[in-house]
Amino acid sequence: MARSNYTFTSESVSEGHPDKVSDRISDEVVDLFYRRAAEVGMDPWDVRCAAETLVTTNRVVIAGEMRGPKGEGEVTTEEIIAAARAAIKDIGYEQSGFHHEHAEITVLLHDQSAHIAQGVDDGTGEHKEEGAGDQGIMFGYASNETEALMPAPLYYSHKILEELAKKRHSGELDQLLPDAKSQVSVVYENGKPVRASSIVLSTQHKGEDQTSADIRAMVEPTIRDVLPDGWITDDTVWHVNPTGTFVIGGPDGDAGLTGRKIIVDTYGGAAPHGGGAFSGKDPTKVDRSAAYVSRYLAKNIVAAGIADWCTIQLSYAIGVAQPQSLYVDTGGQADDAKIEKAIRSLMTLTPRNIREKLDLNKPIYAKTAAYGHFGRTPTDEGHFSWEKTDLVDALKAAMAE
Repeated sequence: MARSNYTFTSESVSEGHPDKVSDRISDEVVDLFYRRAAEVGMDPWDVRCAAETLVTTNRVVIAGEMRGPKGEGEVTTEEIIAAARAAIKDIGYEQSGFHHEHAEITVLLHDQSAHIAQGVDDGTGEHKEEGAGDQGIMFGYASNETEALMPAPLYYSHKILEELAKKRHSGELDQLLPDAKSQVSVVYENGKPVRASSIVLSTQHKGEDQTSADIRAMVEPTIRDVLPDGWITDDTVWHVNPTGTFVIGGPDGDAGLTGRKIIVDTYGGAAPHGGGAFSGKDPTKVDRSAAYVSRYLAKNIVAAGIADWCTIQLSYAIGVAQPQSLYVDTGGQADDAKIEKAIRSLMTLTPRNIREKLDLNKPIYAKTAAYGHFGRTPTDEGHFSWEKTDLVDALKAAMAE
């Protein structure tokens, strides 16, 4: 039997955290290839990118594989460097140890392996239908404990940093710098989140003379605004910049790599993770696209009222279009086998159909790089299309049969 009274903790990291800087640059590279394809009339279905980024003190290294326009419309090294510098500037890094103008940027991208391409491209390889870009397992999750149908500890950890970043960019909190981490421990009673038992925030700031108390006074009003009424009590434990001064930060303070914050990117540990990172990958890579569709399906199941929470797993083999398995878990709240049957009747879960259904062949990925890939608002431009709940009525009908 599931526990009903417990405390669960999740963390988030800001857009200026070194790993998130790497994720942002990698996703900017993906977007650059999609934008260029649109400009020169290349079929976006043929774009391929798997960009990995390392950042450290005034140094950026971008490596990986790609396929884009050739000849006059080819994406140049100079353009990739310019995209990286623009991303660093947008995040807000203008420090002596990491500056968008002065950082040395090396690009080591190469053409996609022909042996990988033959498994993904239509009409090639042993399976002629477009297959998955790799083998692997992917998970999706949703819970009705927040309006966004996300786990509360992660949702509010993200929101704290997102709001502080908005105020930093606007100048309202101009003493803050880009690197930050948050952590919220949430008390659950009868399975529902009711209050925060502790709040942890470490944020980079200007001025060696700023104390932890100074930083708490600066950020506490925003945190109180973000958390639901009544969640902060006299018993809530606060740790704001608990080690003291935090001026040296970002890639100058610690190296960053693409894909090191996959739990932050997904469900904060409240649900399983398949292990594959998202950022830097085009959607032929099922690490990304199948994780997105798994979230889409889980969210629609919860939004339909079929279950309070839902976990979905998909698995794929490289070069093979159809998933190897589909698993649904609602903890006995509903007929999971019937949900699986309903999903298969409503959606073909091949990589190509996922890309088409969620409209993923677009330059939409840089916006996903910070504050989570899930639980964010979809837009008409296709950003976060996997957050839409347009499958609710069809799922209700299928479950009623």
